Amino acid sequence: MEAWLQSLLNALALPEYGLSTVFAVAFVSATLLPLGSEPAVFGLIKLNPHLFWPAILVATAGNTLGGMVSWWMGLGAHKVVDKYRHSATHLRALEWLEKLGPKACLFSFLPIIGDPLCAVAGWLKMPLLPCACYMAAGKFLRYLVMTAALLYVWPPA
Repeated sequence: MEAWLQSLLNALALPEYGLSTVFAVAFVSATLLPLGSEPAVFGLIKLNPHLFWPAILVATAGNTLGGMVSWWMGLGAHKVVDKYRHSATHLRALEWLEKLGPKACLFSFLPIIGDPLCAVAGWLKMPLLPCACYMAAGKFLRYLVMTAALLYVWPPA
């Protein structure tokens, strides 16, 4: 079993598979599913340092598109979810989001609240293009900072 897993990981680290794997993992991790894409990005770059920028850009694209899916899910949920509409916390959060507008999507890189934030932006019917641009900026900075920091701690061999 260990040899099979090692061969799978080696295959996924190849440049021709690695970037598509990073895209898929980044895309899925931007939905409301609990999955982190940073280990996939770091692993690919650790094994293939020359793929630093392509991996960062592919992860950013996948994660942004996943965030846009969350936005669409939020827009659809707007018609379905009304249960907590009048709670004090809900009203404060909505007030804050409406005040910031699409700029709130810049915080989509944050753990735990970032992905639901994209869904709420859709639920509030914020414009998709500005939201996507702010999502992309926040997610790009997250991947850049986290990967550079990890490479600083564990430099390539």
